[in-house]
Amino acid sequence: MLEKALELLKVLESNGYEAYLVGGFVRDLLINKKSNDVDICTNATPMDIKKIFNDVKLPFEGYGSVHLTYKKVDFEITTYRKDLEYNNGRSPSKIVYTNSLLDDLKRRDFTINTLCMNSNAEVIDLINARKEIEKRIIKSIGNADKKLKEDSLRILRAIRFATVLDFEIDDELKTAIFNNAPMLEKLSYYRKKQELNKIFSSSNKMRGISILKELKLDKYLGINLDKKVVNTNDPIGIWVQVEPNLEYQFTNNERLYMRSISSILKDKNINDMQLYKNGSYVCYIAAQILNINETNIYDRYDRLPIKNRSEIALKPIDIIKLLKLKDKAKVKLIINDLEDKIINKILINEEKVLEKYLIDTYNVNML
Repeated sequence: MLEKALELLKVLESNGYEAYLVGGFVRDLLINKKSNDVDICTNATPMDIKKIFNDVKLPFEGYGSVHLTYKKVDFEITTYRKDLEYNNGRSPSKIVYTNSLLDDLKRRDFTINTLCMNSNAEVIDLINARKEIEKRIIKSIGNADKKLKEDSLRILRAIRFATVLDFEIDDELKTAIFNNAPMLEKLSYYRKKQELNKIFSSSNKMRGISILKELKLDKYLGINLDKKVVNTNDPIGIWVQVEPNLEYQFTNNERLYMRSISSILKDKNINDMQLYKNGSYVCYIAAQILNINETNIYDRYDRLPIKNRSEIALKPIDIIKLLKLKDKAKVKLIINDLEDKIINKILINEEKVLEKYLIDTYNVNML
């Protein structure tokens, strides 16, 4: 990836423009951390870039950003710019292009995100970012309070970087976060969820959660950190525990997982029927939260006599014929009964055994 990125810089340079790798990709290279997001800054405008590359996409042209896939690698290319003013606590109301790399770097959020690399793979450090990275500190560029007032998302970005990189937050920045926390109420729930997901997905997530709690951000984020949060392998397990308010938008699949985990947590136990209905993965996450030995969850699931109702030895049509059912709606209730008996090992899942049970149990005339 680095080789293709440097090659792309040379293409821009050969057309008369400056260009550098910038931000997280360069930072992560220095600390030997894998990174897939490659950002490039340049004094070429979006229209200049479009003249050089045929397949440029301009989703953010108004903010000087273009998307380019070069030799199967995705790049975000941003024109040097100054953000003149912010008036909604999130994005600049006006920007101007500039030919100064330093001016472009000064508009960014934290010093750790200002490292650049030229086409010869030389690191350019105009704002002493290397010193902060060596100290493992997240520090604002310029006045921290002003930076957060410009864009409230920076509050969560600071905590996310502290979590993922295991860095400390500078005292001035931490104070500014605490003082500006109410701004998070106006931040979109889409953005809140994006950043919290990255925190909850980190292997260092418990550190991030402790920072959120220390700075009392939960009440402005619409989550609840009053209870102890247990570490889980899946961020959905964290979301269930922090009880997000209804403003958060989750996919249907995420909501299904959350409902399933919540139902198990209410019972505080994982029986075979829960394994059958919810599957091994959901039960594994629930077991982590309940502090139940989760090592045998998958083995228990594998030993279930059936994994779904299609494996029941009698099919719906067999039941209808056997009991001479006129009301076919009764079949669902009967299948539910068979599921329960088979999973709880009251009945063996064999055709003759099930037939005898149905004949002995159900009054044909009543059905």
